[in-house]
Amino acid sequence: MTLLSLDQVTVAYQKQDILKDFQLNIEKGQLISLLGPSGCGKTTTLRLIAGFIDAKEGRFTFDGQDYTKVPVSKRNFGFVFQNYALFPHLSVYDNIAFGLKLRKKSKTDIEKRVKQVLEVVNLIGFENRYPKELSGGQRQRVAIARALIIEPDLLLFDEPLSNLDANLRESMRVEIRRIQQELGITTVYVSHDQEECFSISDQVAIMNNGVIEQLHTPAHIYRYPKTRFVAEFIGFKNFIAFSDRQDQGDHLLMTAGSHTFQVTKHENSEAGMTGAIRPDDLQLLLETGQAERPNHVSGTIKICTFLGRSYQCTVETTLGTFTVNATIAQPLAIGTAVTLLFPEDKIVVVQ
Repeated sequence: MTLLSLDQVTVAYQKQDILKDFQLNIEKGQLISLLGPSGCGKTTTLRLIAGFIDAKEGRFTFDGQDYTKVPVSKRNFGFVFQNYALFPHLSVYDNIAFGLKLRKKSKTDIEKRVKQVLEVVNLIGFENRYPKELSGGQRQRVAIARALIIEPDLLLFDEPLSNLDANLRESMRVEIRRIQQELGITTVYVSHDQEECFSISDQVAIMNNGVIEQLHTPAHIYRYPKTRFVAEFIGFKNFIAFSDRQDQGDHLLMTAGSHTFQVTKHENSEAGMTGAIRPDDLQLLLETGQAERPNHVSGTIKICTFLGRSYQCTVETTLGTFTVNATIAQPLAIGTAVTLLFPEDKIVVVQ
């Protein structure tokens, strides 16, 4: 069931369109992430949903009602800010209770609800502390609790983990996912961190220049990026420009220069003429003289660097330069002749 819908929405800053004819539908109970580089429009989309900015054109509906002109004070949405936005002079209890006090709830109701929310975010016993006495992760949980206390219809996160160190980010994203699933609350999450979004989301929208280039499950996007931009953004480093393609049922026969490639079809393969493959999926063979075989390309080593579990080798070929993560005992000398094997089920054809 679609809970939230942005239909043909346009948002402009100083006469420049940030979002243009933007479309987004979110199902009830899902956590959807908006992921993309700085300036792609993801935070603008979140602020539009929250009611902090207005659309120039288009329509925003929520739970079957038109929210396009509904002021932020009338939207029962919880917002978790990047910098927490806690009141430094208020205790944890008073920070969390703030929204209910504004709504003129009784003292008994406030105490009951604050206790419930403290249990959800694992902060029982911290009620009388002040923000300066908390760690970054604890402050973030207070910010989440403050958003949850009003029993929001929608929960919005604006890069909530960007101020935390790496280990704390990992534990907090697990905590956010736990809370979201425990409460079953529909959530929109903004980040520029791929691993963060992929680990907690039901759906991910990859944004670029104010449009969604791909919207799907994290696993599907990871395996089958739709466009070259999406592929590059999620870690594909190797690309082949094909000049011809032939349909062979479950496979495509692609041509690049004097080389042929057999490629397993997938749902994004219909119109693309560019092949993409990850460094981990490309295979480096020390045998030479196999360039005439499909999916094999001869090359020479330009450089090898140590990654820990493997060596990352840059290989120069007639089709361009490729990066491969190879499990080899020691680095290969510059100029060493090698063969690259492109497994047919690892090549993704993108638009």
